[in-house]
Amino acid sequence: MAESFYRLPGGPVRILRTETAFPPLSQALTEPNGLIAIGGDLSANRLMAAYRQGIFPWFSPGEPILWWSPDPRMVLFPEQLTIQRSLRKVIQQQIFEIRINTDFKRVMQACAETPRPGQPGTWISEEMIDAYHQLHRMGYAHSVEAWQHGQLVGGCYGVKMGRMFYGESMFHHVSNASKVAFVHMVQWLQMQQVGMIDCQMHTPLLASFGADEIPRDRFIAQLNALVQYDIT
Repeated sequence: MAESFYRLPGGPVRILRTETAFPPLSQALTEPNGLIAIGGDLSANRLMAAYRQGIFPWFSPGEPILWWSPDPRMVLFPEQLTIQRSLRKVIQQQIFEIRINTDFKRVMQACAETPRPGQPGTWISEEMIDAYHQLHRMGYAHSVEAWQHGQLVGGCYGVKMGRMFYGESMFHHVSNASKVAFVHMVQWLQMQQVGMIDCQMHTPLLASFGADEIPRDRFIAQLNALVQYDIT
């Protein structure tokens, strides 16, 4: 079957069919940064293939599935986690109960429903929630949750493959809840021998935790060394 492409000002982008493999990362566009494919599906096999290659889905409701691998890539090496003094005091106060993987789907739903400054909607659709919940049931997707008085008030989630973790989103309903959950997530991943956390794109919050941008070539080289491990 002949390959199909969608023409954008930044160049052609491959259209994925059911059996179409992802193209080489060298074909990712520079504008928009990292767009590498359109279409396909959110099956567990497709998602796992994407993450193994450093590709992730990100698209708005009503759009086709868009697949990305930006350059540079925002990452956090767990041993470089930085905890600001004010946040360290909050953690020491133990005002949140931290749980792991006790309500993954609600964490995703809360990430989708919580308003964010400058964002009119969410990219976390019901289709995305169902797809990642399947990865959770398979043991690949994980949530770290902050609870207070029996209520879920903050959390974050992502996908772990071998010693590689891909952070996806976080939310909070109480000040500092998501930050505390994030710190506990990084510490938990350290115990899992995870060597790198993919943060995807630069944000001031992630930078405050010690995350930084690295070239995509370096990201992929380290990813390839980490995803091969199968840690239970």
